Amino acid sequence: MRRSHRYGLRLRGGAALAVLTLVLSACSGGSGSGSAAPGVTKDSIVIGSHQPLTGPAAPGYSNVSAGAKAYFDHVNANGGVNGRKIDFRYKDDGYNPTQTVKVTKELVLEDKIFAMLGGLGTPTHTKVVDFLNSRRVPDLFVSSGCRCWDQPDKHPQTFGWQPDYVVEGKILGQYIKENFAGKKVAYFYQGDDFGKDGVEGLDQYIPKESVVSRQSYQPGGTDIAPQVSAIAQSKADVVVLFTIPTYTALFKLTSLKLRYNPQMVVTNVGSDPTTLAGLLESFAKQAGGKADPAALMNGIITDTYMPPTTDASNSWIKLYREIHDKYIPKLPFDGNVEFGMSMAYTFVQALKGAGENPTRESLVKAVEKGGFTGPGLVPFRYSADSHAGYTGVQIGILKGTEVALQGTPLVTDNEKGAITPYTTAQPQAPADGIPAS
Repeated sequence: MRRSHRYGLRLRGGAALAVLTLVLSACSGGSGSGSAAPGVTKDSIVIGSHQPLTGPAAPGYSNVSAGAKAYFDHVNANGGVNGRKIDFRYKDDGYNPTQTVKVTKELVLEDKIFAMLGGLGTPTHTKVVDFLNSRRVPDLFVSSGCRCWDQPDKHPQTFGWQPDYVVEGKILGQYIKENFAGKKVAYFYQGDDFGKDGVEGLDQYIPKESVVSRQSYQPGGTDIAPQVSAIAQSKADVVVLFTIPTYTALFKLTSLKLRYNPQMVVTNVGSDPTTLAGLLESFAKQAGGKADPAALMNGIITDTYMPPTTDASNSWIKLYREIHDKYIPKLPFDGNVEFGMSMAYTFVQALKGAGENPTRESLVKAVEKGGFTGPGLVPFRYSADSHAGYTGVQIGILKGTEVALQGTPLVTDNEKGAITPYTTAQPQAPADGIPAS
C-alpha cells in the first residue's frame, strides 16, 4: 500500500483521485470488508465447500452436501436471506488431501466464494485451513470434530460445528468406565487428528491398564485384517472405534470372520445406522455372502448430538423430512442429511447476524457473538475466545437400525474439565423452518 501511495503523490487532480480510488477498492476487496465483499451481489451470496462425493468417505458423507443444499433451496424458495439467494457450490475432493487443495483454490480464486462452509474431513481440511485464513475467507463449521479448528488466535476465520473428538472421547470413556469396569478394552482408530483426539479423550477415563491393544488405520486401503487380528488376539471385551463408516463396517465383518464378537463402541462419525447398514450389505455381497444389518448392528453403543432421524414426533425431524421429501426424495433420510441441513440452518443464523450487507468480517463476528439455537441436543460454545461447536453428546444404543437415546445429554470441554448433565429442553423448530435471527 505504501508504494502505491507514494506514486500517487506525483499525480494531480482527477488522476490522483482515480489512483486513490483504485487502491482503496483493491484493499477493500482483498480483506472482504466493505461493500465489495467477494461472492456477494444484490441478489445472491456464493459459498463453497469441499466434499467426498467419491472415495472411501463417500458412503453416507456424500449426502451431507445434498442435505445442506436442500435446506438452502428451502430458504431460497422463501425469499433467501435479506433478499439474497444462497448459491452453494461444493466440489468433490474424494477425501484426498491433494484434491482438497485443488478444489479449495478453485472455489476461492475462481468462484470467488464469500465463505467456505462445512469442508469435510480432518485429513483433508487441515491441508487448506492455512490457505483459507491467509485469504481471510470465513471458514465456517468444518465437518470434522478435530479440536484444531478451535484456535482463534492462529486461525481466526475457522470454526468447528460438531462436538470435537476429545469431548466425544471423554463422554464415551466415562460410559465405558462406569459400565464395563474390569473389562479389557481395545482401540481401533483413524491414524490422524480424528482418531488421536478421540483416543486422548478416552484415555482420560479408561484406566491405562485396561487398554490391551491400540490399532490404527489409514483411509484408502481396505485390508484391516492385521489390526483386527491383533485386537482379537488381545481378547478385548470392548472395542472402541473412532472410524468413518467404511471402516466400522469392515471391522465388524472382519471380526466375524475371525469368530470374534466384542462389544463395539463407535463414534457418532462412524455409526449412522442407514449408512452402516448399506455398507454391511454391500461388503458382504462383494465377498459372496449376505448380511443382516439389523442383527449385526444391534447393541452397538454410540452417541449423538442431534435427535434420531426416526423420532417422528420431533419438530426438527418433521421439518427436515418435509424438506427432504420435496428437494431430495431419492436420497435416504439419514443422519448425514440431517447433519447437512442442521449445519446449513446454523449458517443462515450467522448470515442473518452479519447484517443486511454482510462482509466477511461481520460474518465472523456474528458467529463469535454466539447465542445460536437449533436442533442440537446440547448448546454451542461460540465466542471470541472459543471457535468450538457443540459442547457434548448423548449416549445411544443401536436397536437394530434405530438409535435409542440413553439418559440425558452430557457436556464438557476438550481439556480436563468435568462432564456434567445438560437439562435444558431442545427448542422447537420454527414454523417456516427459517431462523428469525
